[in-house]
Amino acid sequence: MDMSGTEGGFVRRIGLFQATAINMSQMCGIGPFVTIPLMVAAFGGPQAISGFVAGAVLALADGLIWAELGASLPGAGGSYVYLRQAFQYRSGKLMPFLFVWTAMLFIPLIMSTGVVGLVQYLGYLWHGMSQTQGDLVGLGVIALVIALLWRGVEHIARITAVMWCVMIASVVLVIAAAFSHFDPGQAFTYPAHAFDLGSGAFWTGFAAGLTIGIYDYLGYNTAAYMGAEIKDPGRTLPRAIVASILGIMGIYLLLQIGTLGVVDWHRMLDPNSVASQSVASAVLEETWGKGAANVVTVLILITAFASVFAGLLGGSRVPYDAARERVFFRPYGTLHPRHRFPVLGLATMGVVTAVGFLIGRHTDLATLIQLLTTVMVIVQALAQVLAVTVLRRRQPTLKRPYRMWLYPVPSVVALVGWLVIYGYADKNSPGRHPIEWSLAWVAAGCVAFVLWARTEKVWPFGPKEISEEYANGGDPDAADARGGA
Repeated sequence: MDMSGTEGGFVRRIGLFQATAINMSQMCGIGPFVTIPLMVAAFGGPQAISGFVAGAVLALADGLIWAELGASLPGAGGSYVYLRQAFQYRSGKLMPFLFVWTAMLFIPLIMSTGVVGLVQYLGYLWHGMSQTQGDLVGLGVIALVIALLWRGVEHIARITAVMWCVMIASVVLVIAAAFSHFDPGQAFTYPAHAFDLGSGAFWTGFAAGLTIGIYDYLGYNTAAYMGAEIKDPGRTLPRAIVASILGIMGIYLLLQIGTLGVVDWHRMLDPNSVASQSVASAVLEETWGKGAANVVTVLILITAFASVFAGLLGGSRVPYDAARERVFFRPYGTLHPRHRFPVLGLATMGVVTAVGFLIGRHTDLATLIQLLTTVMVIVQALAQVLAVTVLRRRQPTLKRPYRMWLYPVPSVVALVGWLVIYGYADKNSPGRHPIEWSLAWVAAGCVAFVLWARTEKVWPFGPKEISEEYANGGDPDAADARGGA
């Protein structure tokens, strides 16, 4: 495998800065600007800052898992490659099939929440925007993203770098405005029993806050989905993942604390107030005036657009490698003849993003976050925690340019965090049953796998296909490909 050239038609042209920018653009989209009021509502006060801290801890622990897997298995599709390599010995192609099945849902749903937030902030500038007008704007934004991604990756890297700069400018301006009129008493005065660890309400709120927090950090793995397009992935991916998490953690903490020092948290609980709908705009309006608020709102809209752009850029690569390995519909393994990007993967995720956006416009954003998170936890997050250990035992000769720090502590922290999020999902979304919906979706995926496996005559209807193409120093020509029962 030529780590500096091409793999399966992809070109390795994305360096450390571009990879970090892709991650950070996806992480810091519209997320924190719309979830700060949700976090305050979950905790019932300014102690909501602990939700972002907890989310950062979980993101860093899980990010170290992604760093080891991404550096060792730098192929297109990210989790698909990791789960295929780790679980092929006992369950054939079941786990990578289920991952692609769920990823085709949860990745574009994450993007749809970004478009929902974009339209929500647009309402600050466009007074009186109707529901239909908002729907049309959101669909137009999605169409524009797809049009911009319909080109070569070298052009996309430059576009992403520009949008990353806009993202940094927007958050820096909001933070600067907040701390120019910062009231410490307002930011650090907590309600009675705010940290009552013996209260069930505290832990329910904490689980809800952890879910919102990790949602805001999601995206630290975006570049890993593009492993086949990363230059020197063994060094670039771990550095990009860790740098993006630490950078965004600092931004989020300053943003949350600064906002609470300007806007009374009680106002964020009023669904009809500017503070709950466009909290960053409210900060600018109260500190630097309406004109500054309008300018920064425009920058936030661009930031939201950049997040959707980066997410669909990485996500569209997920079904490509699966299709090439006969674990997904074969047309998804086709690249554009000129620009070398996966055509059908990008188109499909664009359509699902549009459908998810329309659903999100007519439901509760927090509930939508719970639904997409629970689906992701089962097949991706928990499975990858196990995959690191399985691969260390099953493929000891696998080249590991990066090995997880303090192993297995990050794996244990990530396992506990994901289980807390999943276990409290129903309590945090009463009447919506996200756990039941996630289990139903996975069950449907298992049925689809059985039907597919019977047609393709693979396990359990044929022999397991064991392929260790990344072992022996990552040389696919030296791969151990053998059949087994």
